[in-house]
Amino acid sequence: MTRNRKGTVLRILKYLLANKIAVICALTLTLLSNYFALIGPKLSGLAIDAIGTTPGNVNFKVVIHYCVMMIFFYVLSSILGYIIQIILINVSSKVTLKMREEVFNHLLTLPISYFDRNQAGDIISKISYDIDTINTSLSSDLITVLTSVITVMVSALMMISISPQLCIIFLFTVPLIVIFTRYRTKKVKPLFSKRSRKLGELNGFVEEMLSGYKTIKAYGQEDTVVGKFDEQNIAAVDAYYDSDYQGSVVGPSVNFINNLSLSFVSVFGALLYLMGNITIGNISSFVLYSRKFSGPISETANILADLQSAISAAERVFRLLDEPSEIKDIEQATVLEDIQGNVNCEHVKFGYVEGKEIIHDLSFEALAGKMIAIVGPTGAGKTTIINLLMRFYDVNGGKIFVDMHKIDECTRDSLRKQYAMVLQDTWLFSGSIFDNVAYGKDDATMEEVIKVCKAAHVHDFIETLKDGYHTILTDDGVNISKGQKQLLTIARAMLSESKMLILDEATSNVDSRTEIIIQKAMLELCKGKTSFVIAHRLSTIKNADMILVLQNGSVIESGTHEDLLKNHGFYSKLFNAQFEN
Repeated sequence: MTRNRKGTVLRILKYLLANKIAVICALTLTLLSNYFALIGPKLSGLAIDAIGTTPGNVNFKVVIHYCVMMIFFYVLSSILGYIIQIILINVSSKVTLKMREEVFNHLLTLPISYFDRNQAGDIISKISYDIDTINTSLSSDLITVLTSVITVMVSALMMISISPQLCIIFLFTVPLIVIFTRYRTKKVKPLFSKRSRKLGELNGFVEEMLSGYKTIKAYGQEDTVVGKFDEQNIAAVDAYYDSDYQGSVVGPSVNFINNLSLSFVSVFGALLYLMGNITIGNISSFVLYSRKFSGPISETANILADLQSAISAAERVFRLLDEPSEIKDIEQATVLEDIQGNVNCEHVKFGYVEGKEIIHDLSFEALAGKMIAIVGPTGAGKTTIINLLMRFYDVNGGKIFVDMHKIDECTRDSLRKQYAMVLQDTWLFSGSIFDNVAYGKDDATMEEVIKVCKAAHVHDFIETLKDGYHTILTDDGVNISKGQKQLLTIARAMLSESKMLILDEATSNVDSRTEIIIQKAMLELCKGKTSFVIAHRLSTIKNADMILVLQNGSVIESGTHEDLLKNHGFYSKLFNAQFEN
């Protein structure tokens, strides 16, 4: 077993040991259950010896005594086995609950860059399918392994006590099984890792396609998507087939070696009996113990594929848990409270990938309560500036200040709470309209929610709904239009008590008439707040106190709308391009 695999197994054991009492009970009952089950072969041998080899010379009293004892011990062993299974199912459920809780909590600590690099579907696969695979293995395969270890050890001791000569056979067959199993395990391991990875990729593809279902229908790309899905599906199925096929070879091969050893035991046992070195009863007991000895080995070999799958799934889960969390705030970091909203950027440089700089020597000053518009062609770095202001990413060079506080010396939590955001991609959760609008303010009242909804011109629409503000939104608000969703997120931002606003194409999903009304309302409600507005429709930012014109990550122009038009520069060309047709 590789170092990574050993580490994975140890981490799983750590989760199990969190339920010490239940695990100790399971181990104790497993010992007792196997002890009672392993008494049976010995009693069987004694019963056979009581029958004897001479006709009419059967000691029925002794035979019945041993038979009753066998039945009693086997029934007791079965009852204990049932109790053990219940305990392990309970333990595995708790482990799954704890593991899933840790994974989800850890996801919330990861930096934005992790989600930019990984598909949502693959992450969901880790928190659902992979953890379920571990759960299944713990609840079923764990008891098999525990039982196998105890049974093999006790059976070996019993066989040695009956006939050390016959045990020599297993000195050849057991090493053969170990060597073969190790060889196959090394070959099968990467196949199960590939299987988990391919399923994650398939889930990621499905999630991506379903999120863009309307676009697929609109462009008539159903056949293309089906073709791509078939490729992903075939790759996943092939990965499943390869891993299961290679894993299934182990069980039958080990069974063959065990049956071979049983044949040798029968032959050499008969020879020892003829030489008077062993009784028929002892031969019977030895054969039964040899079955007990080889059976668990075969069972373990048969579930090897499941164990490999569970370990591969656990590796994926633990890799996620090992992902570094967002860098901790420095010691004695400043907690921003009651800020005015002055923002300064001084010679900021940044790139998502080392060696590829996107923002070059960016400098600007945003005074408290002013509206700063950021415009420029696609890819100029507008959204990147927002990511830097919020510290979703840290700058590679330069400094950003809020009220003269360097933001990388402030706590991220307090910094982000100073902003309210309205993005182009709206996000609503399953819950009432009231809960969604009041999301940014814990103690929001119904009157406050109604006020901002009126200002965002969504109140009349809400009143037409059967349950009004208590209407439940489902699945990211699919039961309302996209424009209405945008209005609700705008109302949510208006309710926030933060001193700074970020509006990234905030009115992109509303009609022109509603956009004008919202702009007037937002100008009124944003008084006293520093606002950063990203807009492609330049007519929406005419009233901005300052417009920053970005091109290739640098500010090439800045000023008011009228001043920039008079300069006849890049902004003037962008603005006039809206009316060329």
